[in-house]
Amino acid sequence: MKVVVAHNRYREAQPSGENIIVDLEIAQLAAAGVEVLPFLRSSDEIAAMSPAAKALLPISPIYAPKAQRDLADLIREHRPDVLHLHNPYPLISPWIVRTAHRFGLPVIQTVHNYRQVCASGLYFRDGGICHDCRGRALPLPAIRHRCYRGSAAQSAVMATALTVHRPTWRSVDGYLALTDGIKDHLIAYGIPPERITVKPNAIPDPGPPAPIGNGFLFFSGRLSEEKGIRLLLDAWQRHPDGAHGTLRVAGDGDLRPLVESVAAQRGDVEFLGRLDRAGVDAALAATAVVLATPTWHDVLPTVVIEALAAGRPVLGTALGGVPYLVGDAGWTVPAEPAALAAALPVARAEAAAKAPLARLRYEGTFHPDVVTQQLLDTYDRLSSAARSAR
Repeated sequence: MKVVVAHNRYREAQPSGENIIVDLEIAQLAAAGVEVLPFLRSSDEIAAMSPAAKALLPISPIYAPKAQRDLADLIREHRPDVLHLHNPYPLISPWIVRTAHRFGLPVIQTVHNYRQVCASGLYFRDGGICHDCRGRALPLPAIRHRCYRGSAAQSAVMATALTVHRPTWRSVDGYLALTDGIKDHLIAYGIPPERITVKPNAIPDPGPPAPIGNGFLFFSGRLSEEKGIRLLLDAWQRHPDGAHGTLRVAGDGDLRPLVESVAAQRGDVEFLGRLDRAGVDAALAATAVVLATPTWHDVLPTVVIEALAAGRPVLGTALGGVPYLVGDAGWTVPAEPAALAAALPVARAEAAAKAPLARLRYEGTFHPDVVTQQLLDTYDRLSSAARSAR
């Protein structure tokens, strides 16, 4: 089977779990014998573009002409069976769906966020959850609040793209929803349930877990408001210094000064900075509990899957995909400081008992052997249907 995997990579300066997942999935498909045809663009390419190419950028979320020509050439040369789309913005454009359909190529998309409805893709604005654009023919609040990259002009382009491509998204042959919550989001958008498959992400098996460590670990690619680090630090500081071991925080971003300030004031908070893969593995081995405390409807935070794979239970907020991910391998609470503070001693006391459940949950639901087979079955179904329709 030949599969085009299309993805506009996020900037390297803005760490993205979605980039990592796409790379892992390509490797997992190749290992399963699939011929993967990567159709990748990167937002980092924009800086080196010619003035003429940059002049076309404002329309690229609506229609990216070069990407359409390149995809057409790839389809003619390789005759793939399926196109698997991840993020189309800004250099690929949802128009890629129409281009694929012009050649009779079925399209499946993994839905990593809420970008069919929300210009930022997060349902999060000004420090809180926002659904102002749901159900609107034209998402004007996105323009008014400058929801896309803080720019009214760019938000207007994205709002236009969301409106123009509503029929495009509804023509996609199959959707991969990372959780039941995303499935509900797609159904509310008008996608028939029979076109939606719930399939989570997978990460490679790190091997048997190390003996459980101590304390708590929060790690994130971005220390930003929606990741919940402010909420966590508020909850942590409601306990005396040293009451629950050490809170280790890894990552970088806008709220780094806040973390550094709290770490300077308390002996039980340690700031690790940005970690490489080896550093993350070492931090996971050293901890007893991993914290996932988003204050938005985070679709499928990879940190939770990494924790489960390492045999570490998770304490998280009951938002987005976190409850689905955690299952019986941890605890979820409302995204409120008091509720999170009350859960910290419970998690510390029960961590050792929950640790084996964490690893079992990973092996049964998020292991590559399980998830890749789900993906292959979906490809087979779509490609068979497309062949029958010819």
